[in-house]
Amino acid sequence: MKRTMRAVTVAVLRARSTSVSVPVIAARHPYKVEVKAGKVYPWCSCGHSKKQPFCDGSHRTSASGLSPLRFTPTKDEAVWLCGCKQTKTPPYCDGTHKGSHVQNAVLNPQPD
Repeated sequence: MKRTMRAVTVAVLRARSTSVSVPVIAARHPYKVEVKAGKVYPWCSCGHSKKQPFCDGSHRTSASGLSPLRFTPTKDEAVWLCGCKQTKTPPYCDGTHKGSHVQNAVLNPQPD
């Protein structure tokens, strides 16, 4: 009996953490950003930030299973950062936003 209850508890916890760790689509386009070499940038990976494409800490209440991806550029340059949060090369855009699954998706509303 104890083993069954323990297994059920683990299954419920895993199911909850899986659903929380799915990012929402913040935008159907990438963000062009001027970055500086050696500076650490926190890219929002959850899609809930009001300061897209960067993290504002919204994941703590809206997507507790996710955290920002911190990256440090090696040179000063303009880069395209993913806004749809579906890229295979985070934090950089890989064109995934052009797909119908992103273009037809309901966007995460950004409150005022």
